[in-house]
Amino acid sequence: MSDKKTVNAVQLDANMQVETSDNSLQWHSPMEKPFQVAGFGWLEEERRYRRLPAEPAWELPLAVDLLANCTTGGQIRFTTDAVSLSVKVRLTGAADMYHMPATGQCGFDCYIGGPGEQIYYGTTTYNHQLTEYESVLFTDMSREQRVITLNFPLYQGVDEVLIGLDPEAQITAPPAYDHNHKIIVYGTSITQGGCASRPGMSYTNILSRRFNVEFLNLGFSGNGKGEPELAHLLAEIQDPACLILDYEANCVSTELLQETLPNFISIYREKHPLTPILVISRITHAKEYFDVQMAKDRADRKRISIQAVEERRERNDANIYFCDGSLLLGENAQECTVDGSHPTDLGFLRMADGLTPILRQILG
Repeated sequence: MSDKKTVNAVQLDANMQVETSDNSLQWHSPMEKPFQVAGFGWLEEERRYRRLPAEPAWELPLAVDLLANCTTGGQIRFTTDAVSLSVKVRLTGAADMYHMPATGQCGFDCYIGGPGEQIYYGTTTYNHQLTEYESVLFTDMSREQRVITLNFPLYQGVDEVLIGLDPEAQITAPPAYDHNHKIIVYGTSITQGGCASRPGMSYTNILSRRFNVEFLNLGFSGNGKGEPELAHLLAEIQDPACLILDYEANCVSTELLQETLPNFISIYREKHPLTPILVISRITHAKEYFDVQMAKDRADRKRISIQAVEERRERNDANIYFCDGSLLLGENAQECTVDGSHPTDLGFLRMADGLTPILRQILG
């Protein structure tokens, strides 16, 4: 008869236990001023945490329509002298991914500091089997002004989130962006943030801490395939600073990329002839070290991306650029993913490090 005991680390380690809020907090909707919610292109019209319009002019693939409810890239920004900060969250579903922590899929994380000075402070803790939770982010801080950024969950929807602050807390608007133009990133599950351990570690959120502009994350897990309907829809977003196309990894064939990429660019260019466009080829997959055909397919598709960019440049489109995604993970790239494909926090940090100088050059 076995005498083995089940190990429950949460019970054994006090640092892992869920802290509960006190009853004196005042709860605020981030939909109301002076809070600012960023990362949702249609929020002002629709008042919902969704990345695409509920009734778009162009028909969406069903999977894209569902994934648009995932709140990746969303941010709540405000300035406060609060000594305590908690959140109440009502999700559209529970954590259910085997290779991604619930903190990344369904959690919020908190950064403190103004533009270019944001420092990670903490992540929501909760019972990951629940779809509603209340979580303490900090208590007993000194009474001084702080700029707060809360990053939304990467792989789940949020029906409601409330910000709990101590009753004496003052709330003012966050620092303004450098301008009202937006960086739009269209792509795959990697773009969406799979499989970061917490929201702030997706590569678009890392970049948002380096560039004081709004980012719109339009990554769709398994379903960023370059459909023309998505090109038309993205072209409706006003004031684009840059369009990043990072969807090669979801192309099921080399032929599909060859068909969709030039067409996607052409559709977007009809409305935005001068907006910078950055085309990124996909990052390496660990299995390429053992699968010759997989490595060849990636090389072939990279050539298609390069060709699409060069052909536009030959037609006097000077604002289109190419980034070799196979270089982004750097040395020991195979150690930067969860499953050979989806980056860890280290992988996302390396991606952001590689993209930062390119974006600086493009954005001037």
